[in-house]
Amino acid sequence: MIAERHRFIVKTVAEVCFEPGDSMSNDTASAMDYNAHEQTYEGFINFSKVGTVAVLNIVLCLILFAFGGTAATVFGWLMLIANLIATAVGLALGEKGWIAPSAVFVLSGLLAILTV
Repeated sequence: MIAERHRFIVKTVAEVCFEPGDSMSNDTASAMDYNAHEQTYEGFINFSKVGTVAVLNIVLCLILFAFGGTAATVFGWLMLIANLIATAVGLALGEKGWIAPSAVFVLSGLLAILTV
């Protein structure tokens, strides 16, 4: 009795979802827009490079805040602001965008060595 009910339910759902004579898919996928795909991939790679350097620079600034004195705290704030500006510039530059945040990272590293 229960099995008959289940068959009836499945048959009813199949009849509701598909019209007679329809196959599962009548449409094919459109051709891939390779240029847009390539631009998206390049943007993702650029964002990954710039973002990684920016996060490492934030870690250096946190080291300056935690273990340095007054000078290190001031330099930490300056490097944090410089990091934000360099990250924005780096994202706007494109493929070579990692260079601007890397320069700030090197400068932050030197300041961390000197003040901590």
